Amino acid sequence: MNVLAEWTALVCEELGIDPAKVDRDMLLDLTKDVAHGVARPAAPLTAYLLGLAQGAGTAPPDAVERLVRMAGNWERATTETLGDT
Repeated sequence: MNVLAEWTALVCEELGIDPAKVDRDMLLDLTKDVAHGVARPAAPLTAYLLGLAQGAGTAPPDAVERLVRMAGNWERATTETLGDT
């Protein structure tokens, strides 16, 4: 077992989460896209906010895809926003 898999299993056990419900690769891809498209500190914050929304039952089914799209459009969106001021 590699370190990441072991850590994930231990954290799931500690937090009472079924590890089968964790899509590790999807989450790592999301945080990579946010870190590169927005800012590195935004990556763990985004993952945390997604987790809060999912835990509260308020995350839409396509939440990850929407967040990836937002991160990919971040530079263009901020340029447009800053250009309006």
